[in-house]
Amino acid sequence: MSGTADLGFVTADDPVLVWGGGAIGGTLAAYWARAGIPVHMVDIDAEHVRLSAEHGLKIHGPVASFEQRVPGSTPQALKGRYSRIVLAVKAQATEAAAQALIPYLRDDGFVLSAQNGLNEITLSRLLGAERVMGCFVNFGADWHGPGDILYGNRGAVVVGEVDGSLRARTRQMHALLQVFDPDAVLTENIWGYLWGKLAYGAMLFATALTPDSMTANFADPARFKAFDTLAREVMAVALERGVTPIGFNGFDPRAFYPGAPESGARETIAALAAFNAKTSKTHSGIWRDLAVRKRKTEVDPQIGMIGELGREVGVATPAIERLVALIHDIEDGRREMSRETLQSLMDVCA
Repeated sequence: MSGTADLGFVTADDPVLVWGGGAIGGTLAAYWARAGIPVHMVDIDAEHVRLSAEHGLKIHGPVASFEQRVPGSTPQALKGRYSRIVLAVKAQATEAAAQALIPYLRDDGFVLSAQNGLNEITLSRLLGAERVMGCFVNFGADWHGPGDILYGNRGAVVVGEVDGSLRARTRQMHALLQVFDPDAVLTENIWGYLWGKLAYGAMLFATALTPDSMTANFADPARFKAFDTLAREVMAVALERGVTPIGFNGFDPRAFYPGAPESGARETIAALAAFNAKTSKTHSGIWRDLAVRKRKTEVDPQIGMIGELGREVGVATPAIERLVALIHDIEDGRREMSRETLQSLMDVCA
């Protein structure tokens, strides 16, 4: 979408502040700026900020290819206070980012978490639930370097309040997200989408145990048991906590409910293989963190949290716990990304 969008609630004096200009935040910021929406991008990478502002942030891939100048700054150079902050940092940076952005958030402002995981819990604890809005994103993107982002495929985009209400501000953010994706969804059950993504996310972490693509992993019948077990553990925790998970992009959480037949789970995982076969983003962001960027993943705040929340309601998650340990082994150099490492997860699932 190009041209100026009719979103009068965003002004030059009160632009959308995107905190974190990586794969998610950078893509959103570039689309909004291209539509004429006032936006300011904050990122710790000064060169990324400079290139995006002076020469244009390059978005490329099968969905769209364009360059768009996006005003921005590092956190240290930021000025002013903002009504709406879209937080798009890695999950493990959520607490530090929340503390850093507090001085720039207006008294009546809020933070929308455009992240992976249940970061709304952390943000609600730090900022107060009234100042937090939930968001679910499943589009495929990778930060390739300063000023360079691959936009690999479209995926579900959902927004909703953490208390399940629908307000004027929720509808406004929905309209803003529709500039990026016209099919963006406004929901009263954002937790259902977030928990659904957690089950899928656990599977994606498992795909990163090998060098193989997401599609190759999901399409291999020999690996089915690992993905099935992980998803069933996540669903068991969600249901015990009173959450009704919601499906998206071929993923049906009901296929992994306790007692659900294996046939439905196989159909859902086959659908995930088909969905990921259509993207130029062949591997997960987790795989990229481990294999390319050689840095810590989001495994603790995303997947490790499932085990903690499960223990609170008496649901065991042995496969989740083994997966977390294996990712740490790869991060720390004790294991390689290999079929043998995946087999260590399979042994628990068996």
